[in-house]
Amino acid sequence: MFGKVRAWSRRHEKLAGVLRVAPLATLCAILAIPYATVSPTAAVGPYLGVAGYLALSAVLLLPLLWRDRPVASFAAIALISFGQWLAGVNPLPANLAVLVALWAVAYRCSFRWSLAAGLVTELGVFLALARWDTPTLGMFLSASIFTVTVWLTGLYASTRRRYLEGLEERAERAERERDQQARMAAAAERARIARELHDVVAHNVSVMVVQADGAGYALDSDPEQAREAVRAISKTGRAALAEMRRLVGVLREGEQDGTDYTPQPGLGQLEDLVRGSAVPARLQVGGAPVELPEGQQLAVYRIVQEALTNALKHGGPGAQALVEIDYSGPELVVRVTDDGRGAAAPRSADGHGLIGMRERVGMYGGAVSAEPLRGGGFEVLARLPMVKAA
Repeated sequence: MFGKVRAWSRRHEKLAGVLRVAPLATLCAILAIPYATVSPTAAVGPYLGVAGYLALSAVLLLPLLWRDRPVASFAAIALISFGQWLAGVNPLPANLAVLVALWAVAYRCSFRWSLAAGLVTELGVFLALARWDTPTLGMFLSASIFTVTVWLTGLYASTRRRYLEGLEERAERAERERDQQARMAAAAERARIARELHDVVAHNVSVMVVQADGAGYALDSDPEQAREAVRAISKTGRAALAEMRRLVGVLREGEQDGTDYTPQPGLGQLEDLVRGSAVPARLQVGGAPVELPEGQQLAVYRIVQEALTNALKHGGPGAQALVEIDYSGPELVVRVTDDGRGAAAPRSADGHGLIGMRERVGMYGGAVSAEPLRGGGFEVLARLPMVKAA
């Protein structure tokens, strides 16, 4: 219940502040009725009248709405009360706002501020007793006990609040750590499954290759044995495909629902990528294109895509890019250059583009580098051994 009240007060801070002041304001308004019946000649000290009573009460209560500035609220109420004491105006019910403000300082501020507020309140109690009554030790002790009780209540509430905040922080940290450990465990398990997938597929493919070789040798001499080998290849291929689907399904757990059946992009889509890039770019191809495996084509496509994205993010306004694909040598050379800010461009602290490019190129025994050019600009250079598609 109290948790719901705290949550509601956080969402409606201004309304909650008004509701906190409302009980004391209601008491002051009710006591204005007997105050109006007092004769000005019978009053001790200056008589304010009902209008003055309500005005002074409002001035004393309004600083209580400064919930985010408890020290300023207490200081304002204390100064107003001191001015009231200097003017000789009798204490009003609204002067209890000093105790409310004292509790707020003890609850929300450091011990140094709360101690200072407590001493100021004690001084005010002594001055009030000395002006408007014949002070005795018992009267001062009674008022002081009440004041100290309010002060200690605020300190206890502050300690309790900090303790609960510490518990909430530790619970949130523990939950984050638990989620992180769960993700790490899931990643480790998926890595194990990926290795298992590699072993399963490699074994089945090896069996299929052996059977295919056997079928090729027996095709003329023993057609029946060749047919048996082909049937074994078909059976092994189906088993490998089923096992692969099962394991890949596990690897994709946690991804968004829905499977994208669109073919992965390759070298044939590079021209569309360059033409549709947000940074002005052009494509230049050297040598005779070679049919590469789909995985290697996808790696080249992603490298170019990441390099163009970096040119857009870090090249600055007016930057242009050139994408070069060279088939003429023993290696496929992919070079993406821009004429942007180069070394002067700010570095991204959370960028993982170069790491991803290195991973993709490393799968095919290649290398990639990314560095600013002399005189400005930036270059991404990747070299991949050309492996003809089977």
